[in-house]
Amino acid sequence: MIRNGHSGSSAERELGSRRPVRVWCDGCFDMVHYGHSNQLRQARAMGDYLIAGVHTDEEISCHKGPPVFTQEERYKMVRAIKWVDEIVPGAPYVTTLETLDKYNCDFCVHGNDITLTVDGKDTYEEVKTAGRYRECQRTQGVSTTDLVGRMLLMTKTHHSVGVNSDYQQHRDNFGKDARGCSPWTGVSQFLQTSQKIMQFASGKEPEPGDTIIYVAGAFDLFHIGHIDFLEKVHSLAPKPYIIVGLHFDQEVNVYKGKNYPIMNIHERTLSVLACRYVSEVVIGAPYAVTADLIDHFKVDMVYHGKTEVLPDKDGSDPYAEPKRRGIFQTVDSGNSLSTDDIVQRIIKNRSLSRDHSSLLMVYEPGAAGDPGASNAL
Repeated sequence: MIRNGHSGSSAERELGSRRPVRVWCDGCFDMVHYGHSNQLRQARAMGDYLIAGVHTDEEISCHKGPPVFTQEERYKMVRAIKWVDEIVPGAPYVTTLETLDKYNCDFCVHGNDITLTVDGKDTYEEVKTAGRYRECQRTQGVSTTDLVGRMLLMTKTHHSVGVNSDYQQHRDNFGKDARGCSPWTGVSQFLQTSQKIMQFASGKEPEPGDTIIYVAGAFDLFHIGHIDFLEKVHSLAPKPYIIVGLHFDQEVNVYKGKNYPIMNIHERTLSVLACRYVSEVVIGAPYAVTADLIDHFKVDMVYHGKTEVLPDKDGSDPYAEPKRRGIFQTVDSGNSLSTDDIVQRIIKNRSLSRDHSSLLMVYEPGAAGDPGASNAL
């Protein structure tokens, strides 16, 4: 049993003889973000068992254009969201009564926006007519298109800061900040509230016998590489309690560069909290894993992926203390995908989708020529 999921929860035990309400929620789930997670959270709250249907690459390409992530990556991302009880790979793009009946679902749930097929038909028309459709609120301030736009504000060679690079030529388009902060995090219109954090958090304290594991990083654009790492870490103890330390935006700027983070600290917090492998999040964790941090959380093990560990501001090793205590270990998840790789996937794919085609033109360096174009986000 995954402790941060819903299997075996008190709510399920209280069902008694009542038949559980089964809920269907489908979608592309490409570039899964906290908006998708919040939709699934709301859908799960409407019933007792949530089935998420995920469309294939072929179906998405037919109706919207090629997805950024492969279907196998998308299946795994949705499985990792803690409110999902089961996924159906290859779910049909048009939701029918036949599909709901096949999986014994009482109704389906979708956000309060319209999803159309390639020929302009409402994909939920049949289930709406039959009264087996429920609506949930979209999460304001985020969408896949929004995230794509933030990434397309970068140039092809945005990691290079050489004099002749595209980065230098177009850096004025990124926004100016005297503090040298990332312009991407300022693009977000998402407003964090304590209620939203409480909705996403598991609220579970460590129990006797738990192995308290600490991992830290930016976890920007929370993606399949992060999922594989956390899943691997989760498998290293019989009863893992994983605490994720998230660095503040300014800290990420220092070791990742001016282009990052793409998501701000509030967005990254919700993205990580939605993962079933995560028990707790430290918002604004220090870059160095200190003795005070280890003692405060009673950390048993500290893990880090295969990515490079940069020195702290004073040149010291940020993992010196856990190494001294013998509780540090490097973990190879077998997936080397990085946030940089995702950015490059989008930049290189000029026919990303019909939904994003306007963004691809607007943010193509040299095409728009308007530094104020970022306001369109």
